[in-house]
Amino acid sequence: MKPEQTKRPDVDMKRSVKVETVNYSEITSPLSLPGGRAVSGSEVLLVAEASGKIEPGAVVLRKGTSFKKGQLLAEIYKDEVELALKARKAQLLTTITSLLPDLKVDFPKQLNAFETFFRAIDLDNDLTEMPVVKDEKLKVFLASRGVLTEYYSIKQDEKKLKRHTLYAPFDGTFTQVNYETGSYVNTGGQIARMIRTDHVEIEVPVPNEDSEWIKIGDKVLIHSNLDNSSIPGKVVRKSNFVEAETQSLSIFVQVDQTYSDKVLPGQVYEVTFPGQKIADAMEIPRGAVFNSSTVYVVIDGELKKREINVIKRNETTLIFDGLPEGSKVVAEPLINVKENTPVNIQGEEGTNKPQPGNQTKPQ
Repeated sequence: MKPEQTKRPDVDMKRSVKVETVNYSEITSPLSLPGGRAVSGSEVLLVAEASGKIEPGAVVLRKGTSFKKGQLLAEIYKDEVELALKARKAQLLTTITSLLPDLKVDFPKQLNAFETFFRAIDLDNDLTEMPVVKDEKLKVFLASRGVLTEYYSIKQDEKKLKRHTLYAPFDGTFTQVNYETGSYVNTGGQIARMIRTDHVEIEVPVPNEDSEWIKIGDKVLIHSNLDNSSIPGKVVRKSNFVEAETQSLSIFVQVDQTYSDKVLPGQVYEVTFPGQKIADAMEIPRGAVFNSSTVYVVIDGELKKREINVIKRNETTLIFDGLPEGSKVVAEPLINVKENTPVNIQGEEGTNKPQPGNQTKPQ
């Protein structure tokens, strides 16, 4: 005998979706990439150009030793070579001494130049330049006396003597030492391996699709995992090939020399690139896009599929164009929906929603 209850009216169960109005503007999208490894700007081998015993220089030949540009790294025993060179210079002095009387008689115009050259010869320093000989008779005269042969032989020996002394070409450190002080080394022996520390670069692997947004000369920020500091840098090179395993290109960032002592070769850093300006574009979450380039827009309260032109993909967002300005594009991922599904726009739901009817209490 229980009375029938009044049925509740159907309640509108439309889904509310978050939308953004399409409005194109200029967008600059920075790109942050981890895994950039610091490398030295120069890595060279210290090779002996003469054979002999290695004598101490201004720094210790040990792995990890730092040095400054121009410092004496090592010396190959050269006493015998120096003495032989001085003997040849003394012989040249004797030869020119015997020539001066003949020059005074036969070539008086050249006498003053050769006397000046004779007085400038120093056994402990390099030879000065020989006077220019344009007179063919004088040239024959000097050649017949062996002056030209002795002069150029001495200049050659001076070059050889300099090969016994090894100076630092840059500020750096030894990463490997094969011969220490006191060892005997042959010509061509690899004494040590050294890297430059005042010129450091960061090699950053960049996905191939993102490399087009990085240009040579771009100013970047380098972040260390050890602290929160940022170091300025500049893009100096881009590789023109793709690594087969990672499908990425190497971008080389030069560290500002003011901060080069804070970047250690071998350490890993994160690099933030500024990105390029993109005109007439819009940015939405990547989750709102499906099938690579399809989005939902709301038209007359229903979902409609539309294709967009994807310009750039970021980690969490996507930059696009291709939709008419003013369109209501869904800016969130939707699950279990299909085209023509009725929806409400968040913030624009109707105020006159159907209300449930009054329910009669059972007696």
